[in-house]
Amino acid sequence: MIAEPDITPGARTANESDEATAAANVQTLFNTIAPSYDRLNHLLSFGLDRHWWRSTARSFPSILKNPSAKILDICCGTGDMTAALLALRPANAEPVTGLDFSAEMLIRARAKYANANALWIEGDAMHLPYADASLDLVTAAFGFRNLTNYAEALAEIHRVLRPGGQVGILECNHPEGLSGAFYNLYLHHGLPLIGGWISGERAAYKYLPASIARFPRPPQMKQMLTEAGFSDPTWKGYLFHAAGLYRATKS
Repeated sequence: MIAEPDITPGARTANESDEATAAANVQTLFNTIAPSYDRLNHLLSFGLDRHWWRSTARSFPSILKNPSAKILDICCGTGDMTAALLALRPANAEPVTGLDFSAEMLIRARAKYANANALWIEGDAMHLPYADASLDLVTAAFGFRNLTNYAEALAEIHRVLRPGGQVGILECNHPEGLSGAFYNLYLHHGLPLIGGWISGERAAYKYLPASIARFPRPPQMKQMLTEAGFSDPTWKGYLFHAAGLYRATKS
């Protein structure tokens, strides 16, 4: 069995003691690996990330079908989760907003989806530029674990959602049992080797597996959602529970 991670406030690249330094380091890291980021996601998910983005989007049909719904995809990276949400929106609907703190990621999102009904904003998911109770859906795909304080990030999402609004967080997980042992071997040895070789950034690809190892397990994460004020938190595991979708509703 894989041990539960130590309770830590959020992402750290080098055991930084303060969140501001950690956030700056994470931002620099993702600006650096932006050219190879899409390949990283494909490697990490064995090519299943596209299916998971679409599955996540299909989990919110009533919101996405509502043309006036306000939808935000945080930690949007190069825009693939944002695009999956857009694919289920009706014609002439409100745009979906993709927000990320990496300028290099957003350059690639704008280029990949130049004609999409999307708004791309460089911003901080810990301090969202939205009024209280102004959004209907907030999603994040493989980026939430890179935030420097998970509890505060959930509280910020709760703040901007309207009553009845929903959150969807697609994120990596450490599976247990034999499959977990094999995945752990791949994650901590195979991925850094392959990712470092492809990108030339070996240190970055050591951080990414470490960020998965320290991320809360599903029972912890569901408890954090409850403590942030959400109701009915759920988790649906994918690929032997190597990833999964957290969902919850603002009461």
